[in-house]
Amino acid sequence: MRTAIVGASGYTGAELVRIIARHPNLTISALAADRNAGREFHEVFPAYRNLDLPPLKKFQDLDMSAVDLAFCALPHGTSQEVVAELAKSVPVIDLSADFRLRDPGAYENWYGLPHSQIKLQQQAVYGLTEFYREQIAQTRLVACTGCNAAAGLYALIPLVAEGAIDLDRIVIDLKTGVSGAGRSPKETSLFAEVAEGFQAYSVAAHRHMAEFDQELARFAERKVHVTFVPHLLPQNRGILATIYVVGDSAAIHRTLSERYADEHFLTVLPLGSHPSTRHVRGSNFVHIGVVPDRRSGHAIIFSALDNLTKGSSGQAVQNANVMLGLSETAGLEFLPVVP
Repeated sequence: MRTAIVGASGYTGAELVRIIARHPNLTISALAADRNAGREFHEVFPAYRNLDLPPLKKFQDLDMSAVDLAFCALPHGTSQEVVAELAKSVPVIDLSADFRLRDPGAYENWYGLPHSQIKLQQQAVYGLTEFYREQIAQTRLVACTGCNAAAGLYALIPLVAEGAIDLDRIVIDLKTGVSGAGRSPKETSLFAEVAEGFQAYSVAAHRHMAEFDQELARFAERKVHVTFVPHLLPQNRGILATIYVVGDSAAIHRTLSERYADEHFLTVLPLGSHPSTRHVRGSNFVHIGVVPDRRSGHAIIFSALDNLTKGSSGQAVQNANVMLGLSETAGLEFLPVVP
């Protein structure tokens, strides 16, 4: 299958290249990156010098007749028109936020601009693979999740669906690496601003809360409003969500273990164990831990994943595998990077 990557010069675009370059069923036929159009990919990412890749082009110059599937890794707000154009000829996996929210009003409220492709938005399937496989297999547009949202939802969806926790007392304390902010230069992402420090950001206003609202309500069959505070870690990759809930820890652990028993990329650790971002770095795996709180009837849940892989580009390839009828694990069974 011939693929195009639009937005190839960002971190998620580079991660897509890293994965697809070793995929047994996919090849990279076209790369688009407007600011770097005309350059070779290894000029932008020297680490990939040994790969035989097409040169970077402007999106308008891509030959879509030579493509079977497109990945769109552009920032929110810029994806809508591009995805609409791509979708005329090929199935699309979108990594931006532009098609994640089913309610156009919610999108405008959280992202500050009206949605210009409402009909297409209504056709998109939310890309949390393990919960939407059947729909992904039948659609032509997948909207991959936010990385923070994925980390929290993997831990919480089975529990809200089974009524295993108090839906009105959920606190998500999440830490994420700097690559989640993207590759564009920003003062807040400078080394001197991040190194040797630790801080919260977007407190009570992070846009991924819209995904928590949407998905938890869908599976709980009622509104669920979580408290969610993300923090910026002085590291490149990785997300660790620490989630405080009210419920029986043994029942919580059993519910998660049963739900993910047959999932290749989801591992529930033994009760009392908790994960580290180091143990999933560079992989498509998620590690979930449950630890009893010292107070009876309270529990602490942990969820760790790599924000660029399972939280974004690895998830995108997993969704592409499902969409194309390939083995879901194809190209994704590489191990975490150690140390």
